[in-house]
Amino acid sequence: MIRSIARRPLPSLGALLLLGLGSAAPAAPGAGDVTVQAGSFLVELPTLQSLGFEWNIKGDANRNSMVTVSYRKAGSGEWRKGLPMLRLDGEFVRGPKPEYGDRNYFNYRVPNMFAGSILGLDPDTDYECRFILTDPDGVVGTSEQVVTVHTRKEPMPASGGHVYHVYPFGYKGEMQQPGFIGLMTAYYLGSDESDHYNLFDPRVQPGDTILIHAGVYKDARFIYGGIVGTLKDPAYGTPFDGTYYLTASGTPDKPIVIKAAGDGEVVFDGDGAHNLFNLEAASYNYFEGITVRNTNVAFLLGMKRIVGASGFTLKHSLVYDVGRVVQDEWAGSRDFYIADNVFLGRHNPTRMTSWIHDEVWAKYGEYPAPITSEYAVKVYGRGHVIARNYVANFHDAIDIATYGSPSDNPGEQASSIDVYRNDMFNQADNCVELDGGVHNVRAYENRCVNASNLAYSTQPIFGGPAYIYRNLLYNAPSTGALKLLDNPAGVLIYQNSFIGLAGALGALSNVHLRNNLFVSDGWAKPLFQMRTFTNYSTSDYNGFGPSPGVDKNFGWNSPPAGVAADYDGPLVARAFATLAEYQKGTGQDRHSAIVTLQDFVKVAAVDTSDPRILYKPEDMDFRLRPRSRAIDRGVELPGITDGFAGRAPDLGAYEFGAPLPHYGPDRWPVGMPRSAARSEAGPPPDQ
Repeated sequence: MIRSIARRPLPSLGALLLLGLGSAAPAAPGAGDVTVQAGSFLVELPTLQSLGFEWNIKGDANRNSMVTVSYRKAGSGEWRKGLPMLRLDGEFVRGPKPEYGDRNYFNYRVPNMFAGSILGLDPDTDYECRFILTDPDGVVGTSEQVVTVHTRKEPMPASGGHVYHVYPFGYKGEMQQPGFIGLMTAYYLGSDESDHYNLFDPRVQPGDTILIHAGVYKDARFIYGGIVGTLKDPAYGTPFDGTYYLTASGTPDKPIVIKAAGDGEVVFDGDGAHNLFNLEAASYNYFEGITVRNTNVAFLLGMKRIVGASGFTLKHSLVYDVGRVVQDEWAGSRDFYIADNVFLGRHNPTRMTSWIHDEVWAKYGEYPAPITSEYAVKVYGRGHVIARNYVANFHDAIDIATYGSPSDNPGEQASSIDVYRNDMFNQADNCVELDGGVHNVRAYENRCVNASNLAYSTQPIFGGPAYIYRNLLYNAPSTGALKLLDNPAGVLIYQNSFIGLAGALGALSNVHLRNNLFVSDGWAKPLFQMRTFTNYSTSDYNGFGPSPGVDKNFGWNSPPAGVAADYDGPLVARAFATLAEYQKGTGQDRHSAIVTLQDFVKVAAVDTSDPRILYKPEDMDFRLRPRSRAIDRGVELPGITDGFAGRAPDLGAYEFGAPLPHYGPDRWPVGMPRSAARSEAGPPPDQ
């Protein structure tokens, strides 16, 4: 089908954020200065595809100031439009235990500022970025900022460093030199299986590479001995706890590389150890092409208020039979790159499990299921990239640590984190948790199929923006797509295809929804229930497929009309049977439309009689049909809808006629269990 490229004029997103219940609230007498005073401007750490910015201000009590954004590659002539920065001021993030009073989990008030991202950029590229602050009531100070920022490049081994070769215990062939038995003997100046295990200084320096040759590396950690290489039992220099304590640091351009040599599968077997690799004191260590199994925590990188590392890289690796793959909860962490891996948890791979003992799951005697694999990845800090991984059979797939009230120091906040193109299958709770994020945390172009308890979580966000865009969800039994708990503030939900309920268990503030598809997968529960503390939250240009047999599919609870925000009083409950009634009663979703599963090429309702069934995305086609009611029904979102065809962007994650994204790694790692294959990439070769 050929699409017309004729376009109708589209309203700007900035204008849309001031419409309906999102109107700027007039300042009460004596409420403060309505002029805006420009303050400090902060450039966050770049990622490969995104840039984040923060602009502190004073005044603007009536919230009618704006920051428009444009950018271009350095040296080019044409400026491109970006999404406007999100206005933040005074949103209150209250923790989940208000009965504790002053001892509540957290009570956080969002500062007076703007924050926002430029999206869809090329890695390793200079960009000029321009920000213009305007206000009908006047601007005091610098109203324009122009900065040049370089996007991050993918971490790679450096050339010119030493190369060391590592072989497994009992290796009988000729060793390339310098050659060593076991990782610790190469990483350090020696290795011992006794009280002397920690006496040796590091051998490796920034830029060095350790090539691990094929074999299974499993320490006989309960055998007490001496120098590795002289013992009769497998010995690799880990102490009684079985942990590789790696303490040397590389640099961003010269990481310390631990990489498979390419002569067969490299397996690090933890022998049931709690933690296999401890890198809490080692920054810019790089792992590629290895298999890790049989441990609770594969890579421990940082703990809150204790210590942590930066610059960790994990690529093209297989990790399975673990409780956690990557654990980092240190606020100072930065610049992780976790990409193109396969992570397989211990949960039942043949059916869905859940820890929620509710009316859906309670009739099954095996529920609530134990959390034998808690999460694949959990991080805190800045500048992290978690991309193109395949994650299956965990409680959660990919998380930002909930952490609590953020530091006043921007260098110790969770900001500028990208989670994209991950393929997540069979999670007993959530697929992506942006929980604990402060500014410019982004989950985009991910696929989540079979998540038992709300797929994309913001529990909470401390101001935002948290970007959730171009994601896919299918099969979240009885719960739905969005986990909006613990009163998050500053959430942008754009251009997603959610086959399931919208989900809104809690209330949030400063939330904005555009170009989404919310289509019931068959569960008889209300489709769209939004609860917001702020009347400047907005929703429009969405497609809704109401749930069958439900009287009130639409709800929008917010403060009384004329009240900009209320975090203490009861919200006004509004529930509606039809989209038309909801539009009239709230002023929201004025341009939204009714859609059904028939608007997709091939998507069926789930079997609600058994929530344990796992559905394969390869058996469905989530693209829009020709003449679907979702085509040309959206609004332009710079950086997200760029290159759309027709009169306007389409609704949902897939623009009609555009290439589909590839989810997960582009190839299966060596040693991938055939029974675990489930991706459009096809099954791996027989191992």
